[in-house]
Amino acid sequence: MPAEPYLFRLGERLSVGLTGLEPARRERHRQFFVSRQNPDGGFRGRDVASDLYYTAFAVRGLALLQGLDGPVCQKLAGYLARQTEMHVSVIDLVSWLYCALMVQLHGQIDVLAQSPPDWPDRLAQLLETFRTPDGGYAKTHEGAAGSTYHTFLVALCYELIGRQAPGPDPLRQFLFDRQRDDGGFVEIAPMQRSGTNPTAAAVAVLQMVGAVTPALRDDVQGFLGDVWSSEGGFQANTRVPFPDSLSTFTGLLTALDLGLAGPAQPEACRALIDSLEFPDGGFRGALWDTIADVEYSFYALGVLALLHEVPTASAG
Repeated sequence: MPAEPYLFRLGERLSVGLTGLEPARRERHRQFFVSRQNPDGGFRGRDVASDLYYTAFAVRGLALLQGLDGPVCQKLAGYLARQTEMHVSVIDLVSWLYCALMVQLHGQIDVLAQSPPDWPDRLAQLLETFRTPDGGYAKTHEGAAGSTYHTFLVALCYELIGRQAPGPDPLRQFLFDRQRDDGGFVEIAPMQRSGTNPTAAAVAVLQMVGAVTPALRDDVQGFLGDVWSSEGGFQANTRVPFPDSLSTFTGLLTALDLGLAGPAQPEACRALIDSLEFPDGGFRGALWDTIADVEYSFYALGVLALLHEVPTASAG
């Protein structure tokens, strides 16, 4: 298991990729993220209230831009300390823990200082309450079947406490049961059409447990070719007629991590992301969108960062 958690490794990788971002452009987007911090210290999405999910994306975005400073962390620490219901869903749990660790790293504020010494053990026990009989993890305790995305989130959470999800064999089987004939993966068992984002989530977990094979690489390469759009990015699936920044980020990241040649075309991707950028900071999710938010802004910046790896990956 790597010494550093996946989310931290990815954040550092993307930050390096944005090293050459023009200072004025960097500052516009930093100001956009900061403007989404509410007086309570959390960050908002498209609604006015603070939300742990969007707070985590704002923190990730600010970290990429090297803008997670003391004042932001101070306010954020207060918000995190007041969140007592983050255990209701996997998303809230991983969002809270990631933010708490980032505040400790960047702001030297230990939100977990008053927690019992065995809090990692308690957290691991809590995570297992989301486990489902099929070997995956559900969104909530009431879930009867595993979700590819939430299984990925639980794996991330385990890494944040320096552990791996128990039962790697059932976990591998769960994920391969979600693979379809088109080479990609689906979010839940009844689905037949693979999606770019569940495919990326499945591949990430399979990499964590050492289950990536040449056959899997070939399958995923074929699927990514099917969801590549002539408009310059990846589509969410083959039925969605347009690319978006989230799918473009996850598709590009998966291709790079698996060492796949193509199909992403750097200049076309860059043109797509540029078309989603607002002049005063922030990005919308797709051409049909009208509002910038912190999640899609993170993904857009992530695409710009990853594009710096594409020539090297292709040359290799």
